[in-house]
Amino acid sequence: MLTLYGAKGSGAAAPEAALRIADVPFRWVEAASWEPGEGLEELKRVNPLAQIPTLVLEDGSVMTESAAILIWLGQRYPKSRLMPAEPAQAIRGLVYIAANCYAAIGIIDYPARYCAPCDDAMSERIRAGARTRLHEYWRLFADQFGPHMKPDHPAALDLLAAVVSRWSGARAHLKEKRAEFHAMLEKVEADPRIAGIFQRHWPAKA
Repeated sequence: MLTLYGAKGSGAAAPEAALRIADVPFRWVEAASWEPGEGLEELKRVNPLAQIPTLVLEDGSVMTESAAILIWLGQRYPKSRLMPAEPAQAIRGLVYIAANCYAAIGIIDYPARYCAPCDDAMSERIRAGARTRLHEYWRLFADQFGPHMKPDHPAALDLLAAVVSRWSGARAHLKEKRAEFHAMLEKVEADPRIAGIFQRHWPAKA
């Protein structure tokens, strides 16, 4: 059985939803670098960087990086339709999110890693600039890749966009600037096969 390491509200929600769509059984291990415990220790044994999501295959080999995991799942389970028959734009979009959006979020979350010395004021300036850039990336993504998304039948690109756009104020920005694309993301999350996953990772506020 496949084993997926992840945590609530993390990028692991995308491969978790993909596995559900593909109807593939898997073992979930709650683990994250910010949550000390048995899960984290188990994760470190298979991925010393302790990054999530991490997917361990039946033969013990390890897959990391959300985009790579989703592409692999689409190739392994073609009947799932996680990847289209002609995957060029889906692959491009997945790598776009990883290279641009994920990268900007890393700067927003850990600004001190990107300047030395770095005081609180500098950290906030870096965060503000990275957040502005992130929101621009999402506007461009909506324009370029929105036409390739299929919210009626969510696939890998839809899933990663729905998950990663949850962070750093991107959804609120898209709702204002790209309302049609924002509605597409909400439709992806409402798919009955995966709605419960999104609700568990991002519970609706009462």
